[in-house]
Amino acid sequence: MNFRGSLRALPCDSVVDTLVNPECRDVARRCIIGPVWGLSPRQKGVVILHCIVARSTICLRQAGDGQRALEVGFGRFLANPRVTTDRLIDGWSDQTGVAAAGRHVLAIQDTSEINFHTKPGRRRQLGKTKGGGRGLLLHGMVAIDATNGSCLGLVGGQIWTRRGRVRVAHEKRRSKNKESHRWIATAGQAKVVLAGAAMVTVLGDRESDIFAAWARVPGANVHLITRSMHDRRLANGDGLYATAEQFAFTTTRLVELPEREGKRSARLASLSVRFGKVELARPCNTPDRDLPKSVPLTFIEVIERNPPRGQAPVHWRLLTTHEVANADAAWQIVDWYKMRWTIEQFWRLLKQQGLRLEDSQVETADRLVKLAAIAAKAAIIILQLLQARDTPSSEPASIAFTTDEIAVLDGLNSRLEGKTSLQKNPNPKASLRWAAWIVAKLGGWDGYPSSRPPGPITFKNGLQRFHVIADGWSLRNVCMH
Repeated sequence: MNFRGSLRALPCDSVVDTLVNPECRDVARRCIIGPVWGLSPRQKGVVILHCIVARSTICLRQAGDGQRALEVGFGRFLANPRVTTDRLIDGWSDQTGVAAAGRHVLAIQDTSEINFHTKPGRRRQLGKTKGGGRGLLLHGMVAIDATNGSCLGLVGGQIWTRRGRVRVAHEKRRSKNKESHRWIATAGQAKVVLAGAAMVTVLGDRESDIFAAWARVPGANVHLITRSMHDRRLANGDGLYATAEQFAFTTTRLVELPEREGKRSARLASLSVRFGKVELARPCNTPDRDLPKSVPLTFIEVIERNPPRGQAPVHWRLLTTHEVANADAAWQIVDWYKMRWTIEQFWRLLKQQGLRLEDSQVETADRLVKLAAIAAKAAIIILQLLQARDTPSSEPASIAFTTDEIAVLDGLNSRLEGKTSLQKNPNPKASLRWAAWIVAKLGGWDGYPSSRPPGPITFKNGLQRFHVIADGWSLRNVCMH
């Protein structure tokens, strides 16, 4: 049978029926697998992404559901020189910019090492990581709504493997020639992708405390919040931390601290805050002589002065370009910084609890880099669905699904709903919660409000069923046009 040809005449209802009619399910699967050899690199990329999301795995054999044709097709996709890492990363933000329009967006960036299992005779062209292993470094930026914490998608980033030791001393290199330039470059990507946002606050951990970033990133509606790494010299010659000790504590607040795996259990902490204006001096030994001699910022210090017995005290030193006129404004900066935990969830889904990227057996570094780029996009979709499950606010389904996919979801919804009110989808149509309800139902959840909420495995199973039909519907449209 010519499945590509047969899809031309396949009506939408027939596509949806394949999920509820077991007799049609194998046809849908063959419609996807059969034409994979004739697809363009872009179309193959879509199929790979959907398979990775659906099956919560980065193993190409498992993502292909044991089908040799898909596994080989995926391998050839990663080997295709026209499929570049830069183009894959550009695709991260396809829907993010639209979702961010008119909002205050926290653009959270961080770097994580992706360590792969290697042997002396099988390095796979991977460079050394800080942990002593071999692998990649993935720097990513996640956009979230500053008001409600909703994940809006990926913004940009970089993926690379180290190619040996740099011979020029770190302090003698201009910032653009340092690995740390990724913090500035990714912030530059955010300015383009998030141009429609009402405000952008670029947020990072200690590694992003770079004078060149303070000087070059801020703009009319672009701010920075960074955790301080260095006791810097101020424009008046004093030290940053000594100056901060002269600031008076203003207020104390009980703050819920999230769990930090292996380091801290979740707990309620009594934190005190103090803040004041500072002016950082340009480092004396920087080769970037075009940087300003100083930059004005606000320093905020949060201290747990009486930690529980046996617990390390919380101590945050934050720097920001935001105006901080009073204690409430200082606590607002702290609250925004706490939202940084969202990117930690992203890393866990990518490396541990979800896709297990580090288990990949792909043979070469360049293919692993491309695979990491695809996996990052997949992990953010899973994160968005998990958030929709837990968040009462209703983000649009378009932040995670395409227009065609939403049309398929709409067709599925009427077939998955029951006759009673308790069996109806209670969420606004075309919202992310509406889509999550449908995907969870496909994954085996009964849909009753009294039942236990669907978990990651349920969403994984639901996505597996959904993407089989969504891919078939997409390929049908490609064939028709």
